[in-house]
Amino acid sequence: MFGFSLTKILFTLAVVVIVWQGYKWLGRMQTRRDAIAREGAPGTGRGGRAAAAAPSPAEVEDMVECTVCGAFVPARGAVSCGRGECPYPG
Repeated sequence: MFGFSLTKILFTLAVVVIVWQGYKWLGRMQTRRDAIAREGAPGTGRGGRAAAAAPSPAEVEDMVECTVCGAFVPARGAVSCGRGECPYPG
Protein backbone atom coordinates (compact mmCIF):
# COMPACT_ATOMS: atom_id res chain seq x y z
CA MET A 1 0.00 0.00 0.00
CA PHE A 2 2.70 2.50 0.97
CA GLY A 3 5.40 0.85 -1.09
CA PHE A 4 8.06 2.98 -2.64
CA SER A 5 8.58 2.34 -6.29
CA LEU A 6 11.19 3.85 -8.56
CA THR A 7 8.46 5.64 -10.50
CA LYS A 8 7.07 7.35 -7.40
CA ILE A 9 10.51 8.44 -6.23
CA LEU A 10 11.48 9.82 -9.67
CA PHE A 11 8.14 11.63 -10.01
CA THR A 12 8.52 13.22 -6.57
CA LEU A 13 12.08 14.33 -7.35
CA ALA A 14 10.95 15.78 -10.69
CA VAL A 15 8.19 17.80 -9.01
CA VAL A 16 10.62 19.11 -6.38
CA VAL A 17 13.16 20.15 -9.05
CA ILE A 18 10.50 21.87 -11.17
CA VAL A 19 9.13 23.84 -8.21
CA TRP A 20 12.65 24.78 -7.11
CA GLN A 21 13.59 26.03 -10.58
CA GLY A 22 10.32 27.97 -10.76
CA TYR A 23 11.13 29.83 -7.55
CA LYS A 24 14.63 30.62 -8.81
CA TRP A 25 13.19 31.98 -12.06
CA LEU A 26 10.67 34.15 -10.19
CA GLY A 27 13.47 35.51 -8.00
CA ARG A 28 15.54 36.48 -11.05
CA MET A 29 12.53 38.21 -12.62
CA GLN A 30 11.89 40.21 -9.42
CA THR A 31 15.55 41.22 -9.22
CA ARG A 32 15.44 42.40 -12.84
CA ARG A 33 12.25 44.44 -12.20
CA ASP A 34 13.80 46.04 -9.13
CA ALA A 35 16.94 46.98 -11.07
CA ILE A 36 14.87 48.58 -13.84
CA ALA A 37 12.79 50.48 -11.28
CA ARG A 38 15.94 51.78 -9.55
CA GLU A 39 17.42 52.96 -12.85
CA GLY A 40 14.18 54.73 -13.73
CA ALA A 41 14.41 53.83 -17.39
CA PRO A 42 11.63 55.62 -19.32
CA GLY A 43 8.81 53.49 -20.62
CA THR A 44 9.50 50.56 -18.34
CA GLY A 45 6.63 50.24 -15.92
CA ARG A 46 6.33 52.15 -12.68
CA GLY A 47 10.02 53.03 -12.43
CA GLY A 48 9.96 55.21 -15.53
CA ARG A 49 6.75 57.02 -14.68
CA ALA A 50 7.69 57.57 -11.04
CA ALA A 51 11.09 58.98 -11.95
CA ALA A 52 9.59 61.30 -14.56
CA ALA A 53 6.82 62.49 -12.21
CA ALA A 54 9.14 63.35 -9.29
CA PRO A 55 9.83 67.11 -9.22
CA SER A 56 13.41 68.28 -9.23
CA PRO A 57 14.57 70.40 -6.26
CA ALA A 58 14.51 73.49 -8.50
CA GLU A 59 10.76 73.07 -9.10
CA VAL A 60 9.80 72.88 -5.42
CA GLU A 61 8.64 76.16 -3.88
CA ASP A 62 8.01 77.08 -0.26
CA MET A 63 4.46 78.12 0.66
CA VAL A 64 3.22 80.40 3.44
CA GLU A 65 -0.28 80.77 4.84
CA CYS A 66 -2.12 84.03 4.23
CA THR A 67 -3.04 85.60 7.58
CA VAL A 68 -6.33 86.95 6.16
CA CYS A 69 -7.92 84.17 4.13
CA GLY A 70 -5.88 81.14 5.28
CA ALA A 71 -4.92 80.12 1.74
CA PHE A 72 -1.38 78.95 1.06
CA VAL A 73 0.50 81.16 -1.38
CA PRO A 74 4.09 81.02 -2.71
CA ALA A 75 6.59 82.58 -0.34
CA ARG A 76 8.12 84.59 -3.20
CA GLY A 77 5.94 86.37 -5.72
CA ALA A 78 2.64 86.00 -3.86
CA VAL A 79 -0.27 88.07 -5.16
CA SER A 80 -3.29 89.46 -3.36
CA CYS A 81 -6.28 87.22 -2.70
CA GLY A 82 -8.62 90.13 -3.44
CA ARG A 83 -9.59 90.99 0.13
CA GLY A 84 -8.99 94.49 1.40
CA GLU A 85 -6.71 93.55 4.27
CA CYS A 86 -4.53 91.09 2.30
CA PRO A 87 -0.84 91.63 3.13
CA TYR A 88 0.37 90.69 -0.36
CA PRO A 89 0.61 93.21 -3.22
CA GLY A 90 -1.28 93.18 -6.45
